[in-house]
Amino acid sequence: MLDESLLDAPDALARIDHRGLLRGAAEAGARVRTAARHAAEAGVAELTPEGRPRVVLVAGPGTAAVGVADLIGALAGASAPVIALRPTGVAHAAGALRWALPGWAGSLDLLLVVTTDGSEPGLALLAEQAYRRGCTVVAVAPRTSPLSEAVDGAHGLVVPMATAPYELYEEGQAASPAALWALLTPLLSLLDRVGLLEAPPETLAKVADRLDRTAERCGPAIATYSNPAKTLAADLADSLPLIWTEGAGAAPAGRRFAAVLAELAGLPALAAELPEALPAHGVLLVGDFAAGADPEDFFRDRVDEPQALRARVVLLRDRPAGGLTAAPAARELALGHDTPISELEPEDGSELESIAELLAVTDFAAVYLSLAESGARGPVDQP
Repeated sequence: MLDESLLDAPDALARIDHRGLLRGAAEAGARVRTAARHAAEAGVAELTPEGRPRVVLVAGPGTAAVGVADLIGALAGASAPVIALRPTGVAHAAGALRWALPGWAGSLDLLLVVTTDGSEPGLALLAEQAYRRGCTVVAVAPRTSPLSEAVDGAHGLVVPMATAPYELYEEGQAASPAALWALLTPLLSLLDRVGLLEAPPETLAKVADRLDRTAERCGPAIATYSNPAKTLAADLADSLPLIWTEGAGAAPAGRRFAAVLAELAGLPALAAELPEALPAHGVLLVGDFAAGADPEDFFRDRVDEPQALRARVVLLRDRPAGGLTAAPAARELALGHDTPISELEPEDGSELESIAELLAVTDFAAVYLSLAESGARGPVDQP
């Protein structure tokens, strides 16, 4: 069970947060500004593209790279297909992973390489393969890394990843909020320049401001009752989150939320888009995960038994296509089966600002759940 008192103990949270996840979430706005500056210093604003790429290929390890590809695909829309290249290998380790270009990839295509590590030989080999095929290569990676040298050697563009002095990007850190924005922001500037999406400097400044305001609302000093991220974390404790999304921008935010809940907090979650989510997840509202499911004797001794997971719907909404919404049907289905529902909807603003707010609130919620789990595993020293 989640100790909700821990959520309202900022000092205790800070002592548990050995990976700096809360700090990374709070500094997302600053990370956007730093990453945008790195992109400008790398010469992105001076690029003179001869046209849009036929296809955008995205390669990199971990949750952050998957999220970057998903978000770029949602923002680009019909401008160009965005394809994530999935790695193969015998283990998820820098030396074991390999990527390959599709057989049709060539001079009309753009390869984006993103990593918080930069030591993956498989990505260096991919950059060399792209150079031989005539693909344009752009990488966001740590400034001094083997990958940066390889991309330079392949006549590609390298944007140094925006990092903070306290950060150590070890295994699992690719799910951190800081990593996502450090990798995504330079690519938004690049793709704005080539005409695939709209992310001019003034829009990125607004995104950074929105992230700052959301961090103020969701920070550890804000009590749970007025903190949307802590409230969501408390709602999801000991539950099976069913993340239902509506709107093109909410879909990648929901998929990322499911990924970081599993990777940071160890909480399984399922994400699906409305209205398809209703038949896809409807059976979970009446089966073993239903709110009232208990096939055994009610009076048995449960002291030594683990808490059973019960379904809880999380509805993330952006702008539904054509103004049509399945949200009323989603609420009716959930409440009709006595399943609790949590809802998040961003303030008005651009599509990128709305996505940023949804990402920020859900990232904070995942971090709070992760820290609460850490606190449950051992005593927290009180001042």
